Amino acid sequence: MRHCCTWLMLASAFLGLPADESSAEENLPAEALSGMRRAAVYYSQHVAMRGGYVYYYSLDLKTRWGEGKATPTQVWVQPPGTPTVGMAFVRAYEATGDTVYLKAATAAGEALLAGQLKSGGWSHAIDFDPKSKRSGDYRSGLGRGKNYSTFDDGTTQAALLFLMQLDQAHKFQHAAIHEGAQYALESVLKAQFPNGAFPQVWSGPVPRQPIVKASYPEYDWKTENHVKEYWNFYTLNDDLAGDITPTLIAASEIYQDKRPHEALRRLGDFLLLAQMPEPQPAWAQQYNYEMHPCWARKFEPPAITGYESQDAIRTLMEVYRQTGDKKYLEPIPRALKYLQSCLLPDGQMARYYELQTNRPLYMTRDYQLTYDDSDAPTHYGWKHRPQLDRLQHEYDGLMAGKTGLPNPRSLNSLTKDARVILRELDEQGRWVSVVDGGRLAGQPKFGDVREYLDSGVFSKNISRLAEYVIAEKNNRK
Repeated sequence: MRHCCTWLMLASAFLGLPADESSAEENLPAEALSGMRRAAVYYSQHVAMRGGYVYYYSLDLKTRWGEGKATPTQVWVQPPGTPTVGMAFVRAYEATGDTVYLKAATAAGEALLAGQLKSGGWSHAIDFDPKSKRSGDYRSGLGRGKNYSTFDDGTTQAALLFLMQLDQAHKFQHAAIHEGAQYALESVLKAQFPNGAFPQVWSGPVPRQPIVKASYPEYDWKTENHVKEYWNFYTLNDDLAGDITPTLIAASEIYQDKRPHEALRRLGDFLLLAQMPEPQPAWAQQYNYEMHPCWARKFEPPAITGYESQDAIRTLMEVYRQTGDKKYLEPIPRALKYLQSCLLPDGQMARYYELQTNRPLYMTRDYQLTYDDSDAPTHYGWKHRPQLDRLQHEYDGLMAGKTGLPNPRSLNSLTKDARVILRELDEQGRWVSVVDGGRLAGQPKFGDVREYLDSGVFSKNISRLAEYVIAEKNNRK
């Protein structure tokens, strides 16, 4: 035993590690498996409601938040709700083969099936109380109400992506999961317009419309602000294109189905059509059927949008990677050059730029158009830090024949992350977050709540530990 300890000390010195740290390094894989399982059991057995999740929880689990305060009968579909947590369980199952994760993921999938709308997708939340105003016209018969499926904020995209991954984890043998995923996929494909665009909301197959290129409206768009049912039009709002892209790619790969691949190509074709002509060769947030930028909500005017334009560029590069067709790269250089010219003195980019004049456009608190951001409503992101240099670098790489995809995380990097994640896990199997400044993003004040559980943090940590476990296994081979 003395010789073994001496050898360990010498090896540790050679590696530049203290003896106790090298020993801890050997124990880390087992600790990662144990910690990951403990956290998953706590979240699935104590936090879940009928298998589903919201965003945030007080530590006593009595107060729950989605996008706003949630009732005891509600779970959230919009990320980081039920699909986000479910996908983390699937990652853990793939890494370990432990059926405790598959059971938890299946419960989350069944919660989504209970709230799947007859139109095939999902609304932002599921309410299991049929008398609630948020209850929908669910296929399961558990609710009654509206039948509007939504792509807003990645809602249906995330739910379908998770169900397909769960279907694959079950080797396509869980009949209800398989049927629900297929039904949703068929609905999503029918919600794509002939020009390749998607609406924000749909209740059935979308109407056929003429295919035309984007242009500036000839009428006074400032006064034409009473757009009814804007959600039926072509939308790029809140990264819709980027959110639906991985779902279509996964559908094609998981089911060996050519139709989602073609849907992705048509989405790229829409982005080519939707790029505005000079002097603003970028993209708008919302288009009407004439392909003019149009109003959405009262604080979302017809305009060129810096935020969604960057998502359009990212999506075009991904469509190129999936198809090899360089026509999807052609619009990018002039779009990037234009967006660089839009930078504000502080390096930020405005959410909106006025059509043709290119002046940064804002709203006052009483929702009047203005060029001054000093009185802008606080519930909306009117400015953001752009990622133009990163997009330029990615584009240059693609033109040079590189994939532009990030390299896999190294085992050393994942090991460092795993140590931190496990150190922050408490005895009950919780990662406890602390309220910063009395608010969470998009949430009302928490009152007396200062510590809470965050489904986004849980999902990220479980997924990262699963990634570490896989990397560590591969390293041992």
